[in-house]
Amino acid sequence: MRVVARYVHTNLIARDWRVLARFYETVFGCVPVPPERSYGAAEVEAGSGVPGAGLEGVHLRLPGVGPGGPTLEVFQYSHLVEAPAPVANRPGFGHIAFSVASVSDAHAEVLAHGGSPVGEIVDLVTNSGERVRWCYVADPEGNILELQSWESARKAS
Repeated sequence: MRVVARYVHTNLIARDWRVLARFYETVFGCVPVPPERSYGAAEVEAGSGVPGAGLEGVHLRLPGVGPGGPTLEVFQYSHLVEAPAPVANRPGFGHIAFSVASVSDAHAEVLAHGGSPVGEIVDLVTNSGERVRWCYVADPEGNILELQSWESARKAS
């Protein structure tokens, strides 16, 4: 039997959830979905398996989706475990992507707001004849983002 499901959110654990949420609001136009969340240690410990952990943060409505669309959940645990820096080719969740009008302009905005480059801006023509300009950048906490802009390769020729 297949589970009936609807995509709801992607969770991003932050070192400082307020700073990281502000980055996504400022650069990509994400909108906070009240209320801010604050959960006690007992509930979070039981659900996450993390002993003694409290959790706080906010959901951000992603750009381009309606009021019922998925959110980016930016949360901060009361106790963090350090991890290696994200890299594009590590198994597991790798990045989130934003479609933008200009990859170069979005790239500059990310850098101007504390982000960093991961790779270069490149153009790629897909097997179906679509052209995409894209790059990877990182938010201020090192999480990888893809910036992309699509057009028909036939139109561009």
